[in-house]
Amino acid sequence: MHLRDGLETHATVRQRYDHLVQAGQIERDAAQERVAARLDRLINEICEKRLAHKSSALGWLFARKRPVREPVKGLYIHGGVGRGKTMLMDMFHELVPVRRKRRVHFNDFMADAHDRIQKHRQARKDGTVKEDDPIPPVARALAEEAWVLCFDEFSVTDIADAMILSRLFSALFAAGVVLVATSNVAPENLYRDGLNRQLFLPFIKLLERNAEVLTLESDKDYRMEKLNRMPVYVVPADADADEALDRAWEAATDGAPVQEAVLMVKGRQVVVPRAAGESARFSFADLCEKPLGARDYLAIAQRFSTIFIDHVPVLDPTLRNPTKRFILLIDTLYDTRKRLVVSADAPPAGLYAGRPGITEAFEFDRTASRLIEMQSREWLEEWTRRHQPSAEPAPAQAQLPQAAK
Repeated sequence: MHLRDGLETHATVRQRYDHLVQAGQIERDAAQERVAARLDRLINEICEKRLAHKSSALGWLFARKRPVREPVKGLYIHGGVGRGKTMLMDMFHELVPVRRKRRVHFNDFMADAHDRIQKHRQARKDGTVKEDDPIPPVARALAEEAWVLCFDEFSVTDIADAMILSRLFSALFAAGVVLVATSNVAPENLYRDGLNRQLFLPFIKLLERNAEVLTLESDKDYRMEKLNRMPVYVVPADADADEALDRAWEAATDGAPVQEAVLMVKGRQVVVPRAAGESARFSFADLCEKPLGARDYLAIAQRFSTIFIDHVPVLDPTLRNPTKRFILLIDTLYDTRKRLVVSADAPPAGLYAGRPGITEAFEFDRTASRLIEMQSREWLEEWTRRHQPSAEPAPAQAQLPQAAK
């Protein structure tokens, strides 16, 4: 144990966990303690493999032939939202003494993999590479960059992901990559009811051979307990509102690392200023004063389940384009059943100050109604049910809002 940047660091996940309990930051939970112990065991197995690898260069000169060591088996941790999966995995990622390691949201990893595959195909057309199949070189590059991979929110809803996962991860595991993943669903429920799912089933068997499956059971949803005490529509958008949204943001992200994210939409970049797990945070200016449209909002809604919007002003005819975008944004988040947390300068009914009778005023009546509904207990309870781990939903055919078609 030592100090770094004024904070105590600890040699094991369990010690780090105990420190948070003693500091009153979390409640002790037997199921979480069991997962912490298994993560510590995995750290020990990884350290033993590194030691064996380092000694093997000279060891063959002095020792009899040794049996080939089994590869390190990773972990796939699943359970409901708010159970502490991400918190525990992040402790592991920080503490595992490996230089080549990577912690990433699974959807972002797959977007990166698809981008690399496309670049290889273009390079093959250009004649700068010789391999026809892009999967092996992409897997080699990914394994070279990180041999311990930590995935948050492992979920498969995209057929393009489903069709390459088995081959991509066969190559990664063959290269010795160790996987640690969190998910809301058990492996057998991944891509459930998805198109051509029979082609995806070999990946489930591959995953179960290379990662021990742990269920993080708990009677409590710690994240939802925190979130349910937080307001979701705060008026006015002042310093107190900023503090309230900051507290709600901390509860929603549950200790996950916050960073900028970039979504690709028809070849364009949509920047998410703050993203962590399935939560994203924007200002009104980020979303409504930039030239974004229906497809951009739909991409955000498909990637994130909770959206924060800071500093929504009172809208009037001088803000016609931002008003139209805000109406479209709320329509999209409403249609995709997202959780919305907002600070605004007025309640929904007073958020539009234009004269009655014009198009925006008529459309904003619907927006105000939806903003009110999205604050209701029924809406939030439905959102919670949709994020329970009973089964991964079938891939939805998302629709653009009617006005955008």
